[in-house]
Amino acid sequence: MNLIQRVQDILLKPRETWPVIAQEGGDPASIYTGYLMILAAIPAVAGFIGMTLVGAGAFGVRIRLPLGVGLAQMVVGYVMSLVSVFVLTLITDALAPTFGATRSPNDALKLVAYGSTAGYVGGIFSLLPSISVLGVVAALYSIYLFYLGLPVLMKCPPEKAVAYTAVVTVCGIVAMAVLSLATSLITPGGLATVH
Repeated sequence: MNLIQRVQDILLKPRETWPVIAQEGGDPASIYTGYLMILAAIPAVAGFIGMTLVGAGAFGVRIRLPLGVGLAQMVVGYVMSLVSVFVLTLITDALAPTFGATRSPNDALKLVAYGSTAGYVGGIFSLLPSISVLGVVAALYSIYLFYLGLPVLMKCPPEKAVAYTAVVTVCGIVAMAVLSLATSLITPGGLATVH
């Protein structure tokens, strides 16, 4: 699988790409190492650059994180991002029978991993903290990608895909809040520098 081509296909023509993904083998290790670990680096590195080198500011005041704090947040955020995919995979698979879908841990991982593409790529907006909110728009597109992939990968009846997507999204938001709290407890604090 060509990484760049897969990213383009899932973002630009998801309806055609989900059936291709469903036919692929792909074990969890190859999905993580060949796709997720690479894409998860985008928001982590962009956020590090944006908050430590570029900084956020207004009215002539620019605030930057100290380098050590920025590095710690980058590493912890990267790891937590990969953990969140694992958690969402477990949730997606566990909820499958509730929505008339078929349980399949591998297909659930493919759904979450490739469905998260837009959110990961949207992390590039973190390079400039003033436009990082655009990453939220990309994350919303990831929810749509997930919705499109549910009937294909999890064999969810199309009429239940909206509810399934909504429940997984809410569970994902709760999981992300818990992971964010854990990240803030693990990451060393530090005063931002003002310039």
